Amino acid sequence: MKNYQHQLFSFDTLVKALEKLPSIGKKSAMKMAYALTVDNAPLGLQISQAIHDCIIDVQKCDVCGALSHGEICHICADSIRKNGSLCIVSHPKDVFLIENIGEFDGVYCVIEDYQNYNFSQLINRIRHEQISEVIFAFSPSLQSDVLVMFIQEKLGDLGLTFSRIAQGVPSNVSLDNIDHFSLARAFSSRVSL
Repeated sequence: MKNYQHQLFSFDTLVKALEKLPSIGKKSAMKMAYALTVDNAPLGLQISQAIHDCIIDVQKCDVCGALSHGEICHICADSIRKNGSLCIVSHPKDVFLIENIGEFDGVYCVIEDYQNYNFSQLINRIRHEQISEVIFAFSPSLQSDVLVMFIQEKLGDLGLTFSRIAQGVPSNVSLDNIDHFSLARAFSSRVSL
């Protein structure tokens, strides 16, 4: 039986590639591969082209670190968004989540690796854009608490107001696993630090 799958090496390669996606097991990968190559090949080609285009076109914004189609994302380029509020997140996908709830109209800063992050560049940005509030939108965990304290110490001399999204979200759960309503409530009920 396994020999049959290995003879279809391109199909088997696709299944194995799909299995590497988060939360996709072997059965789901097999169903997806079949749907995209046999049941609806035009959709498979459309998805393939969209993935190719995305890989070519999308990069990280030079200013905030969110995803962008150019050197500077549309949020950082929007002068209306420069209202004195800066939301710090730990991953570019978190910007999508927060933008989807529609509760925040400031700018972002993505800090994926705080140990290698250029905080002097962030300090210059805060001064230049006249940021007065920094909002931490991290998934609740002990590591996030330590990171918040670390960043507050780095920015402590700037006279900023610090807040974080409310802790109504479960500990050790990434933001993309929190429902829209809970994330919206947590964001609008953020607390000062």
